[in-house]
Amino acid sequence: MTDRLSPYAPQALAVLRIVAALLFFLHGTQKLFGFPAAEFMPPVGSIFWFAGVIEIVTSVLIAIGFFTRPAAFLASGTMAVAYWMAHAPGDLYPTNNAGDAAILFCFVFLYLVFAGPGAWSINKK
Repeated sequence: MTDRLSPYAPQALAVLRIVAALLFFLHGTQKLFGFPAAEFMPPVGSIFWFAGVIEIVTSVLIAIGFFTRPAAFLASGTMAVAYWMAHAPGDLYPTNNAGDAAILFCFVFLYLVFAGPGAWSINKK
């Protein structure tokens, strides 16, 4: 069964890249524009505001497959910092500190650094 699915790995990687990027984009728009509805909008120039800018810019680059590896590296690092600064101090467990999404984004983007964009990207491997 695995051998029959292997030819579709580049397309599956692209779907993962695009879906993760679109979800990441929503985190950025929530911080910067309050959409979708946000309880907190950070002040312009704050570390959280810059995180929103990074989330929007890197998510667009990752979604279209343009400079995927460097954008994913920056996005992954941003999520690692977000987890340790904003989530981990509240509780040790990610399910209790609402940091599970940050961890998932961090490692999906870290995987993209090594795997590349897959199919359907502007600049291919």
